[in-house]
Amino acid sequence: MNSPVKPKNNKALFALVLVFILPVAIAKLVLSMDLYNGAATNKGQLIPPEVSYQSLSMENPHPQSWQLLYLLPKDCLEQCQQRLYVLHQSHVALGKHQDRVSPIIMLQPDSDTAILEKLKVPFETANASQAIIAMMTEQQMIIVDPLGSLVMEYPGIIGEQENMAQGKSMIADLRKLLKLSRVG
Repeated sequence: MNSPVKPKNNKALFALVLVFILPVAIAKLVLSMDLYNGAATNKGQLIPPEVSYQSLSMENPHPQSWQLLYLLPKDCLEQCQQRLYVLHQSHVALGKHQDRVSPIIMLQPDSDTAILEKLKVPFETANASQAIIAMMTEQQMIIVDPLGSLVMEYPGIIGEQENMAQGKSMIADLRKLLKLSRVG
């Protein structure tokens, strides 16, 4: 007694293919069309890894320490003074990590050093090389790692509230870097 041959039910096979292969195909399509932007948590702009004190023809002013750099311009007007204030307050806001970070004012030959005495904030200073002077033309602040690589920059902006917001962003990024760092 032969039972009648039933046609094979391919629904189960089709469902398995749909559940396992379709998500992979969709993911590949989304990635290849650049429709997905990875979640970046940094708020500053990353600097290419090859940029360091050595590549900028300058000696590391504070080796084995994280650094916050700012190039003091020829005339330290309102924006400059706000940047110096944010730099100082950012260092203070680091709390227990203050000893791991050094705020450094980069000086060019015609920098307005009188403002540092006027503000009475004990910033460490260093003479900037021509390459750093050429790089820091827009009053940006830069985070440098303990090995001398420039890591992240925060562009110069105008306005007290904008500077304060940028300072908070810089602190957040610096705290993440300090948490993940095994050096400095």
